[in-house]
Amino acid sequence: MIKQLKKYLYMIFLGAKYIKRFRTFYDHPYISFRQRYKALSKERQNYSNAVLKLLNIQVKQHGTIPKKDRVLYAINHRSLLDIIVMEHLFSQANKDGAWIAKEELFDAFYGEFFQKSGCIAVDIENKKGLVRFFKTIKQLLTKVEDGNIYIFPEGERNKTDKLLPFQAGAAKIAQANNLTIIPVFIDDKLEKVFQKSPFTQTYEVNVYFGEPINDPTKLEEQYHQFIKEIHQ
Repeated sequence: MIKQLKKYLYMIFLGAKYIKRFRTFYDHPYISFRQRYKALSKERQNYSNAVLKLLNIQVKQHGTIPKKDRVLYAINHRSLLDIIVMEHLFSQANKDGAWIAKEELFDAFYGEFFQKSGCIAVDIENKKGLVRFFKTIKQLLTKVEDGNIYIFPEGERNKTDKLLPFQAGAAKIAQANNLTIIPVFIDDKLEKVFQKSPFTQTYEVNVYFGEPINDPTKLEEQYHQFIKEIHQ
């Protein structure tokens, strides 16, 4: 009980500390869009690495993170810890990127964390909002030529053992911006992992990176094939 309380208090204070750090770059009047994008990516990675150290979680990478940029990473989603695990791996590969997050997360009590850390909000129920969302993506990838996009194509946190049907957004973003798609599978239920942490003995999470998907219309089909190959 005491360990759990310490965990939550640490994360609250750490989150508050990093919101201040995010603000420094997000609200800075004299740095470029590209500089802000790069700096916020690094700060998210620093935060994520600190959380994994606290929880005593180690991430094992299977497959290769491509050296090239302008990639859309399509990732399965079961927990907010998914972002932390992925940011850790991207920090090791010296990758920068922007997360796509649901609008409702920006309105929650920790909403400033998502906004100021450079995440891009999307409201799939709002047609005008969707137009603005795709324009924001286009602007980012125009100003940051080596930009990457991180997205959960299921569109929401999945509490089942099977993939949810993919939303159309991931494929549309890749197609509209000529992005290569890399499928990523986190082979664990990180919501339960987080609840059981911190661990006395290091807990290992396995993350798989697949081969590029060059045809966005085949994303869901090839993602299922990718998972099938992992389990075989």
